[in-house]
Amino acid sequence: MAEVHIIGTLDGGEGFSSPNLSCKWSFEVGGAWKLLEGLRDGQTQVDHPIDEGRAHWAHPIDLHYAIKGIQGWPKISVQVFCEDMYGRTQLVGYGFTHLPTAPGLHRITCPTWQLSGSTMEQVQSYFIGSGPQLLSEDLISSGADRYRLQTIASGTVYLSLYIVTRNFSKFGIDA
Repeated sequence: MAEVHIIGTLDGGEGFSSPNLSCKWSFEVGGAWKLLEGLRDGQTQVDHPIDEGRAHWAHPIDLHYAIKGIQGWPKISVQVFCEDMYGRTQLVGYGFTHLPTAPGLHRITCPTWQLSGSTMEQVQSYFIGSGPQLLSEDLISSGADRYRLQTIASGTVYLSLYIVTRNFSKFGIDA
């Protein structure tokens, strides 16, 4: 079988409405992909930046897949959370991006968005500290019903990933 290795880091994020960020991440692949080693999903630590600028996570990512074809090439979905001074977490962004098919080092930027909600939900979010959230995380990376959502731009998540392919030509796979 042909193989794909995804090795790198979830570097950090910036441009969010609050500092003290963490990121929950998940890789999604098609049915012809089998995870041999690594974690399909995870979460970073909370970074408390001194200057309230860019959050630095440097969270390792290491996945090894066996594949039958390139249909269902991996994409990563992210959810960014901030921690307030009371230790409460609040969702500040959703995002996803497809991974490049070319082997090599890739610096990837993943723009994020959040639900804007009604005026009442925005007032509630200001005073209580939690805004509207998706009922199903599947909407983050599938375009099925996402077009009906009212969203606002949030921040950007940065990744550095090496894509390593093996035995593609041997099994007749063109990436």
